[in-house]
Amino acid sequence: MRVYTRQGDDGTTGLFLGGRVSKASPLMAACGDLDEAVAVLGIARAACRAAGEDDLAEEVLRRQRELFVVAADLATNPAHRDRLVDGVSRVTAAMVEEVEQAIDARVAVTPLRPVFVVPGTTAASAALDHARAVLRRAERSVVALAAEADVSPDALRYVNRLSDLLFVLARAAAGEIEPASHD
Repeated sequence: MRVYTRQGDDGTTGLFLGGRVSKASPLMAACGDLDEAVAVLGIARAACRAAGEDDLAEEVLRRQRELFVVAADLATNPAHRDRLVDGVSRVTAAMVEEVEQAIDARVAVTPLRPVFVVPGTTAASAALDHARAVLRRAERSVVALAAEADVSPDALRYVNRLSDLLFVLARAAAGEIEPASHD
């Protein structure tokens, strides 16, 4: 199997279920930011595993896989959205609710402090905070895309909630009192 197809040599890329768009389009900017978030989450997952935080690593893997669903939802040819499959290529309200439940469960175990914290207490928490920041950029890209194209409200809500979950996971990975942003 070849990695290259030469079809994108004209500056376009294929949509899921057919059609092509410019690689410079807001859609591709959003998908690129989501792709970067998945990659940075891979670094976070590896850091969690190295720290013996297997439950955090499994949580991160689950969210990496769900970001592929978000990307598919966004990058589908609009004429074929009816062919999407819930939880596989279409983000659902249930996915958003499940992230909210995960946030609530983590906060119940590790309550949040009412201060801004400085990331970097552990390699895993720092990597999760980095992923959160990349995902926030992805969210801004999805919002920009929604200003000019039909974007699933559930996809937008999912990205927003996932960045909140990453914040909570980073606090759990820190495992101790993190320095506040001020004395």
